[in-house]
Amino acid sequence: MDLQHWFGILTGQLKETTVLQWIAVSLGVTEVLLARINNVWLYPAGIAATAISMMLLTESGLYAETLLNGYYIVMSVYGWMHWITKKNEPPIKISYSTRQEWKITLAIVFIGWGVLYLALRYFTDSTVPVADSWISATAWAGMWLLARRKIENWILLNISNLFAIPLLFHKNLAMFGLLTAFLFVVAVFGYFDWKRKYRQQLSA
Repeated sequence: MDLQHWFGILTGQLKETTVLQWIAVSLGVTEVLLARINNVWLYPAGIAATAISMMLLTESGLYAETLLNGYYIVMSVYGWMHWITKKNEPPIKISYSTRQEWKITLAIVFIGWGVLYLALRYFTDSTVPVADSWISATAWAGMWLLARRKIENWILLNISNLFAIPLLFHKNLAMFGLLTAFLFVVAVFGYFDWKRKYRQQLSA
């Protein structure tokens, strides 16, 4: 298929994009921009975006991603409360994952993938159980590393993003696909930014 064909598919999907998708994506972009300037309003924006996304993902049969977004809401509420109560405390330093942390990360990915796949395959009407469960499992692992301030979190999150982009377009969620592509780029910059900060820590 040529570029013009893919552009036609994208244009057609964008024309069919619902108002809720536009709102969810707009709030998602707002969250990222607020996070970049370290503004606490990123949390309510993110919670609203995620709540709407859960509704739309459920309608599209992406149940594992819906569950993943539910986790995002829980972590956003936790982050919001943590910000209010401990904003002035020094952050955990950035570091590389240890061998033990890699073992845990891989266990989260592959055990999570297997459990989610079986749940989707036998207890839902999902038409994409392999991809949906893989995207969620790698994102769970990435978020675990992110919470521990490990540089490799960006790698796991972008593995998830890389597979999520075509799946979202396949499910006619074009705006979510474009948002995920945007987040992919953000994560690439995040990876190199954290590596730079890690070197600065060592030389401090």
